[in-house]
This record gives sequence, C-alpha cells and structure tokens, in this order.
Amino acid sequence: MAKYIYEYKNWTNFSWQDKVINVVFGEVRLMQGKIIGQMNSLGFSAKEEATLTALTSDVVKSSEIEGELLNYDQVRSSIARRLGINTAGLVPSSRHIDGVVEMMLDATQRYALPLTEKRLFGWHAALFPTRHSGPYLIEVGRYRTGEMQVVSGAMGKEKVHYEAVKPERVKTEMDKFLNWFNNENRLDPVLKAAIAHFWFIIIHPFDDGNGRIGRALTDMLLARAEGSKERFYSMSGQILAERKRYYEVLQKVQHSSGDITEWLDWFFHCLKNAMLSTENTTQKILRKAEFWKLHEHTPVNERQRLVLNKLFEGFEGKLQTSKWAKIAKTSADTALRDIKDLVAKGILQQTHEGGRSVNYELADFKSE
Repeated sequence: MAKYIYEYKNWTNFSWQDKVINVVFGEVRLMQGKIIGQMNSLGFSAKEEATLTALTSDVVKSSEIEGELLNYDQVRSSIARRLGINTAGLVPSSRHIDGVVEMMLDATQRYALPLTEKRLFGWHAALFPTRHSGPYLIEVGRYRTGEMQVVSGAMGKEKVHYEAVKPERVKTEMDKFLNWFNNENRLDPVLKAAIAHFWFIIIHPFDDGNGRIGRALTDMLLARAEGSKERFYSMSGQILAERKRYYEVLQKVQHSSGDITEWLDWFFHCLKNAMLSTENTTQKILRKAEFWKLHEHTPVNERQRLVLNKLFEGFEGKLQTSKWAKIAKTSADTALRDIKDLVAKGILQQTHEGGRSVNYELADFKSE
C-alpha cells in the first residue's frame, strides 16, 4: 500500500464527493457576494481601511501559524505605504517585514498575472532576506535539494508526521502544478484555491516557508475568484484560529489515495468562518463611515479625530480625561476642553455611572 498520496500513479487527479461539500460551498459563494456588496456600499476611504485591516491580519496571522510574531503596526505601515494609503500613525518597518508584505501584495494585487517559477523564487527570497530561517542557513530562491520531513518530538524520540516528495522529483511536480495553476479554467476559482493549497503543501518544494507561500497562493486565487484586489477577510487569521484541525486534516488526507473531500470540506468551513468573523469588522467600519459622513461639516481638531476613530475601532475600557490626554499626547486641561466641545456638539455624552471619575461614550447617532 502506498504510504503517501504522491506515491500513487496520477496522484494529482484528485477526486471528491460533491454531495458532502455542495452545501458549504454554496454558502461560501453566497457570503462572498454579500460581503463584496456590503463593501461596495462603503465610501472609498472606508473600503481602503477594510482592505488594509484584512491584509495586515493575513500577513501577521500567516507568520504566527509558523510561530513567528510580527509587529502589527510595522506590518500595517508597510502595507499602507506600498498601497499608497494615507493613514495616521505610520511607523518604520524592518526589512524582513517588508519582504513578507511584498510577497502578499504581489499575490493579491497582481493576482491575474501567471504564476511562474521565477515569481515563486522571488517570493521565497523576499521571505528570507538574510538566507537564514532562525539560526539555520537555507536554500533561498530555489527548490530544495534535500529531503524534507515534518518532525516533532525530542531528539531520539522524533515522530515523522510527513515525508515530502523526493528532491529530484520536485521540479517535475512543480512544473505540473504551475501548468495547472495557470491553465485550468474549468474549475470554480474558490474550489481551485482549496486544491492549490493542498497540492502545493504536499510537494513542499522549498527548504522553508512552504506554509506561508501556500497561503499566499490561496489568497491569490480567492482574489481571482472575486476579480478584485480588495481583501475584506483573512483566511490566514481563521486558519490560525483552527490551526490544530488544519494540521490534523492535512495529516490525514496526505495518506489518501486521491479523494480529498475531507480537506475541501474543512477548507470551505474555514473560509466561511473567516467571512463570518469579518462581518463584525465590517459593521464597525460601516458605522464609522456613517458617523463621519454625518459629521463631514462638523469642525473637529486632529486630537478629536484621533480619539473618535479609536472609539470606533474597539476601544478598551472607559474613556476618561486622563486616557484622552494619553492617547492624544496632550495635557489634561486640553483633553477636557476637547471632550466638552464634543459633548456640546452632541457627539459625546457622559455615562450614567456614579463614582469619582467621569466617563464618556459616543452619543447615539442616526445617519440620514
């Protein structure tokens, strides 16, 4: 009996049971349309903000799946600069973060371009600018020439979870994959995204970075499915939340003889959950957009704009004068003046709690 899926002849002629995946697949396609519709009703800047939030989450979470924590503000700033989005509070970003961002933006913003070996090698080189993965020197910008095992456990007690395609077969397998990726036009692109992710991970063509590149390929095909550079949900964010199951399913289906139903079923449920969690974010962005539309002629200063935006983005705790002063980097007197001005304009109101310190919150507002 063949141990791994790639040991079967014609292993890439994948099969699946339509009746198992049809319902969730239909739901995903419906939700995609709904989210795009919601987003298109937003103004330009709110749409930009939603894209910036989704892309930042994608980059940060995709690295976190591999156990690497990137600085959120640096990632956000790097993306904003590259997309020309004018946003407050930009910070300098490291060369490593810029590399990861470049890969993700190449995949999502230039989604219609063919995927070539040269392009993949460029992504790989961008992920590892120092040619190191942690302390280890790795082969960068080329397919691996060594064996590849996914192993866990202490030395002497290692457990092999997966043994990838032999190095001498990698180029042939990748040529076949790239040909399919660029020329297979009969499959629904969302279904294609699910298959591409699995197929690429099975080949494991690089020394390191296979997971992140596999997820970038998924995002690229999802962008094609939507015909849009704008990203409104984060698949990587959801994979991180379901990481344990992600690895379990991959591990199980890598031993199948070609039926990948279980993988597709998991992938579509994960995608559906990613879209559900984006609905909360969308509500916040919509509400913020409505607010500023209502107050486009209300005079507010930069400090007030900064703190009001913070209130819409999920503010932690209570808003008090001291907190306002800290966020706006100003004196307590100025903070109190700013707050009183907004109370007078009906934008903020005092909360009804007793106690020594006075708390404020956004007053209810109705858009026209």
